Amino acid sequence: MRHTLILMRHAKSSWGEFNQPDHARPLNKRGRASAHALGKWLAQKHLFPDEVFCSSSERTRETLDRLTLPSIAKVSHLDSLYLASADTMLHHLREAEPPTILMIGHNPGIAHFAEQLATQTPDHPRFQDYPTAATTIFHFDLNHWKDAQYGAGQVVDFVIPRELMARDTDL
Repeated sequence: MRHTLILMRHAKSSWGEFNQPDHARPLNKRGRASAHALGKWLAQKHLFPDEVFCSSSERTRETLDRLTLPSIAKVSHLDSLYLASADTMLHHLREAEPPTILMIGHNPGIAHFAEQLATQTPDHPRFQDYPTAATTIFHFDLNHWKDAQYGAGQVVDFVIPRELMARDTDL
């Protein structure tokens, strides 16, 4: 059975208030536009998550909200995904049940997680550093997420918002 993971780094956040704790930083104007563009892109691809695992930070929550996806049955905002390691993300993925999952997190862990999951990394100059709002679509051939392993995810697509907005004026 095919399972799909939408792996997304949060959109660009604001550094406007230097006294603000990192966990509380919201998106900036570019980040809000990027999240909106990613939501439209996912909708155009008919990729709608059944469940979301989202870091508890303000910027990941706002990224999710600005995707403006149809209602999602289950959304978990997890403190453990804030600046999480690849192993922590894999642990949460293995707890998932429905076939299409969206996970929103932070670098450097999310870049490492994407690289570790891929059977073959995409030929894209930004995949290794996974810039803000970078998103990879993975397909896995497995019966249950509990069987997910590193090196088993087929990369179907990888995108960064700047490219989306440059090629599609409707975004």
